[in-house]
Amino acid sequence: MTVAGGLKRAPAGSSRLSLVRLGRNVKAWFVTLVRPPRIPARRWWPLWPLTGRIVLSAALAILIVAATMITMDAWAITEARRSPGWVIKVFAEITDFGKSGWFLWPLGILLLAIAATASLALPRISQLVVAAIVVRLGFLFIAIGLPGLFDTILKRVIGRGRPFVPTIADPYVYKPFAWEPAYASMPSGHATTAFAAAVAIGALWPRARPVMWVYAVVIAISRVVVTAHHPSDVIAAAVVGTVGALLVRSWFAARRLGFAIDIGGSVRALPGPSWRRIKEVAARLIAQ
Repeated sequence: MTVAGGLKRAPAGSSRLSLVRLGRNVKAWFVTLVRPPRIPARRWWPLWPLTGRIVLSAALAILIVAATMITMDAWAITEARRSPGWVIKVFAEITDFGKSGWFLWPLGILLLAIAATASLALPRISQLVVAAIVVRLGFLFIAIGLPGLFDTILKRVIGRGRPFVPTIADPYVYKPFAWEPAYASMPSGHATTAFAAAVAIGALWPRARPVMWVYAVVIAISRVVVTAHHPSDVIAAAVVGTVGALLVRSWFAARRLGFAIDIGGSVRALPGPSWRRIKEVAARLIAQ
């Protein structure tokens, strides 16, 4: 896959050139992202059992969420409020690292910077390296951002009251379609971002999985400790973030964008450019 396919040369030496490159690159990348699958139908079909397993797992998770709501939510948030002050303070600092901006802003800025500088003037090998980088950054941005966007809408449609709204530990307070922060408890946005990031980053770099899963679990716990969410809220968020990221991965894999589908239907990450190549191309882009 190349990102240069949709680009055209523009007059050099002005800020207008960067804007022209930005617009054309973004358009070319979007066209590539929504193109039809690039694998034979016989190899696409194995993905359906995978999708079926995801759906079944989500159904099981819904049952777990319901059971948690009935048996644990009220007790857990009551105990969380009784935690020592220093514990709450520590988790109050930790929980902010579950905000999507920690991931989406750097990824978005990098993508825009590359879009504004990449051109046909680059050697062919550099264009391929840029394409590989863009695919991976784009995957991370979408796999983290899309579940978060879905969560933002879903939680306001459900309208579940946050812990101690209005005043007691009642996990059955709902105001559907309220679009109020106090009634946006399920699912947890921070936890959705954390689990989506764990799955997305782990999909590209398997060695990072243990660290990312610890990060996701800690963020989920922090949301309960600071009584911003019930336990069932973060479990629901784990489902939304995990399933969302896996579905985005399947979309990319079907188009051989950063991932490939084996004959048996398993998805694997394609090799990316070396760090040496990335530094060389970055130097070329900056020098333009």
